[in-house]
Amino acid sequence: MTKRWLITGCSSGLGLALAGRLAAEGEQVVATARRSETLDGLVARHPGNVVAAALDVRDPEQCAAAVERAVDAFGGVDVLVNNAAYGQFGTFEEVSDAELAAQFDTNVFGPWRLTRAVLPVWRAQHGGHAIFVSSVAGMVPFPGLAAYTASKFAVEGAAESLAVEAAHLGVKVTILQPGGFATGYSANLVMPEHRIADYTPVDDGMLGALRGMNAKAEINSPELFADVVWRLGQMDSPPLRLPIGPDSEAFLESAYDARRSEYDQVIKAGQHTVE
Repeated sequence: MTKRWLITGCSSGLGLALAGRLAAEGEQVVATARRSETLDGLVARHPGNVVAAALDVRDPEQCAAAVERAVDAFGGVDVLVNNAAYGQFGTFEEVSDAELAAQFDTNVFGPWRLTRAVLPVWRAQHGGHAIFVSSVAGMVPFPGLAAYTASKFAVEGAAESLAVEAAHLGVKVTILQPGGFATGYSANLVMPEHRIADYTPVDDGMLGALRGMNAKAEINSPELFADVVWRLGQMDSPPLRLPIGPDSEAFLESAYDARRSEYDQVIKAGQHTVE
């Protein structure tokens, strides 16, 4: 059965690969980007299956317009993929209020306001599937990515709440947790306005690793992401969480083990009680 998809952040990387894969499979796709002309090639390659819409997820009016575009073009939305995001680099102390607010406006408030705009459509349809592209950083903190990590933790909390609140309406929710992918993420990192030399021993290695990420032979390809999400969209009962990539699985398994071990130690020591 053909499904109708609304995808954010399709100008390059994971969003572009996903939109192309879905269209090739015969799905109907509303692909969005802040500059809709960057999607002209995608639309030309898949006439009839892809329509483009300008969307900056920080703009409530554009969010509403993108949903209207999907309804006008295809009659509704079956799957929403909240993919648009960027990385703010900097340690906790280095990131300013303005930089933190901008990070959350795109990575957290953007998916929230767009999903909120889609929910009335899903209530009328009696169903839909919200996919939130989080990150392995939604469970694992990395030095120099305090704001980005915080945003992904927040996205996962919001998505889990939606899953509880809207299940009775037929709304399904999936949190994707990709590892490292060959995209423009590292090239588009936003640096903090003020750096603090005392943190160099902690975050310099991370910055170098991020900037050299695409040169790694073992890096995951956007096509892997597209294949996984395509198959996810066909599931009747999709999982709440889905790691993507062997590196993601390794990081997350280690994180779960560490949390379980810490929890067991605290409980065994009785530190959770007050005598």
